[in-house]
Amino acid sequence: MPKILQNELGKIAVAEEVIATIAGFAALDCYGLVGMASQKKVKDSISELLGRENPGRGVEVRIQDDHVVVDLHIIVSYGTKISVVAHNVMDKVKYTLENTLGIDVDQINVIVQGVRVSGDK
Repeated sequence: MPKILQNELGKIAVAEEVIATIAGFAALDCYGLVGMASQKKVKDSISELLGRENPGRGVEVRIQDDHVVVDLHIIVSYGTKISVVAHNVMDKVKYTLENTLGIDVDQINVIVQGVRVSGDK
């Protein structure tokens, strides 16, 4: 279900995939974040095989009754303080979504699914 924004000129429908892509780009811009962890491994494995990059990977957006909830599944760099990285990701994603799309985000959940040492693939 898309997020509907209304102004004096009409309605704007923003798809969940768009919100996920913008949130993914914002999260990847944070220090200490190595990458996003996939929840849909088969689909993302096929995308990687075909050479397509998916910035919304690891991001789940739920819109219910005008409330927006974003779940981010991340992998952090070894040696960084996980709580600080998670708070930075939350702040950056909330700021970016509110300023880029003009939507209020009710909740941002960060799920740390792994730690990676520099140079690991």
